[in-house]
Amino acid sequence: MNVSKLEKHLLAAARAQRPSEAVPYAFEKRVMARLADRGRRDWWAAWAAVLWRAAAPSLAVMLAAGLCALWLNPANNASDTQNSDLETTVYAGLDNLGEAW
Repeated sequence: MNVSKLEKHLLAAARAQRPSEAVPYAFEKRVMARLADRGRRDWWAAWAAVLWRAAAPSLAVMLAAGLCALWLNPANNASDTQNSDLETTVYAGLDNLGEAW
C-alpha cells in the first residue's frame, strides 16, 4: 500500500469531519478555578516535605559517622587521662578565684 496515498486519504477524512463548536457546561469556570487554585501554595507543607526527605540521608550520615568513630578509635585506657585533663581544665578557673578578690 502506498504510504503517501494513505496519508492523503486520512487527512481528507479528518478535514471532512469538523470538530464540534459546543463547549461543555461550566468549562470556563472549571478552568479558571484550577488556575486560581494553582496560584496558592502552602509553603509550610513544602518545607515540611523537604525536611522529611532530608531526614533519612541525615540519619544515614549520622550512623556512618558513628560507626567510623567507633572503628577508628581503638579501645585503650586513655579515658582516665582524659577525665583528669577535663577536671584540670574545669577547675583551673576556680584556683585563681581567691586571687581575684
